Amino acid sequence: MQARMKNPATLIPEALPAVLDVAKAAKQGGVPEATLELVHLRVSQINGCSYCVDGGARNAKKAGMSDERLFALAAWHEAPYYSDAERAALALAEAATRLSDRTDPVPDEVWDEAARHHDEKQLAGLVLWIGLTNLFNRINAATRQPAGAAW
Repeated sequence: MQARMKNPATLIPEALPAVLDVAKAAKQGGVPEATLELVHLRVSQINGCSYCVDGGARNAKKAGMSDERLFALAAWHEAPYYSDAERAALALAEAATRLSDRTDPVPDEVWDEAARHHDEKQLAGLVLWIGLTNLFNRINAATRQPAGAAW
């Protein structure tokens, strides 16, 4: 696969620092890095962003993620490798990514379960992280950035 164009964040250089600042801020919410890596990878799987799936899996491995957790992520509902807090974050990520799949995109039960495991600052970090991952996915999928390519 060949990219349709250079990554927009490199063509408009003012965009990249702003986006990276949001990523840095989201990480200040206090959600464990492993959870953020799982969320990023799962959202990228849903959106079919090969660039982000590839990079997300590599980043998760660098952060110490086990192969079992990476391999089973697409089936996290049935896999035994995730904590209740991670499951709540993944459910929130899926709901907030698949907005058009239901009339109530993020049902109270999904939000309440996430709030049971994460305080308000962590929820803020998660919501920002989910939104940012969706932004990255949409940029990379629309421009067909190939997996493994450098920006």
